[in-house]
Amino acid sequence: MGAVTIRGIEVEDKRFALEDGAGSDAVHTVPQYAYAVCKLKTDTDLEGTGLTFTLGYGNDLVCKAIGYLSDVLVGQDIEELMSHFGETFASITDSPCYRWLGPHKGVVHLALASITNACFDLWAKSRDVPLWKLLVDLTPEQVVALCDFRYVEDVLTRDEALAILREAQLTKADRMGILDTGYTGYDTSVGWFNYPDEKVVANAKQAVENGFTAMKLKIGSRDHERDIRRALLIRETVGDDVTIMLDVNQQWTMSDAIEVIPQIRKMNPYWIEEPTDPDDVLAHQTIARAFSPLKIALGEHVPNKVMFKNYLQAKAMSFNQVDALRVGGISEWILVSLMSRKFDVPVIPHVGDMGQIHQHLVLFNHISVGHPALFLEYIPHLAKYFKDPVIIRDGTYVVPQTPGSTSDFI
Repeated sequence: MGAVTIRGIEVEDKRFALEDGAGSDAVHTVPQYAYAVCKLKTDTDLEGTGLTFTLGYGNDLVCKAIGYLSDVLVGQDIEELMSHFGETFASITDSPCYRWLGPHKGVVHLALASITNACFDLWAKSRDVPLWKLLVDLTPEQVVALCDFRYVEDVLTRDEALAILREAQLTKADRMGILDTGYTGYDTSVGWFNYPDEKVVANAKQAVENGFTAMKLKIGSRDHERDIRRALLIRETVGDDVTIMLDVNQQWTMSDAIEVIPQIRKMNPYWIEEPTDPDDVLAHQTIARAFSPLKIALGEHVPNKVMFKNYLQAKAMSFNQVDALRVGGISEWILVSLMSRKFDVPVIPHVGDMGQIHQHLVLFNHISVGHPALFLEYIPHLAKYFKDPVIIRDGTYVVPQTPGSTSDFI
């Protein structure tokens, strides 16, 4: 296709009610899933769709911020824009007045995620390829040009990032087989916080029948005995061969963690997720050290590359759950992934997008960055609203073939 130029911006406020306890966790007991959507209109039939995830209330604030921040894209050719996107990303994050509202976190940074993700979607559509293929086909130099290294160059320079990508290229062909097998999923929907015990048991059995070999249970009750009982129950239900993760959703204090973890680890969780406040790097470091070799996963509520840098420096995480709808979009996600690769910490994203975008990113991560292909979270509740929803067969993500990032709604 010839040149594709951005001619205008549209913003949509998408909200979806959940029923019967779906989506609930220890902190968000009555969630409403929502997206602040950035749409890049062009001088062709193509449009770029970008997503950032919220829980409904406040979604309109993010939508307004998208409108304020995205004006700089109007008139730009998508190929030219993406050839130096790291510079554009930096300039938007440093918008003088709006930067004060973060910096690099909260409403403004969520808006940036939607804008960034729309750019990547349009770029892939303009080349008529799925996002994963666009990313996998980029040279190391092109990947690095997508990123803003400011504030993290003390742990990862551009040259170091290039070295990681060039080294991965040497064995890239060995990992292309993932495109034939698909990417393993894990089922988060079995154990939402508000589900009664009998529903957790039934869901866990169904997940195993559907081919899943890993699943997650939400914990973080004020009644610690409830958490312990449910964790042991789901282990008893599926047996020792199934991988089970436990997600606290930031609910515990340090004293809670010290009390509950020794009792709950007997069911052999694969990880404990977000055990306490997501801004408290040292608390996670303390928990990680105190209960090693039990593994800590986090990243769902970590807002930017600097916080991830600190977590990696502190050796406070075993698994990195960076979400491209929480940080400043795909650009910052790639940078965080490169840092994580340097520290040998696997990336298993949180999927605020229901896996629509992240199914592309984990393929790139494995093939081009060299991360292990472990598994990717699967949440089915909004599948009917997407034009090209993720496809799961026998617990495995089928590699998408639709051009773009599969972010378009029906």
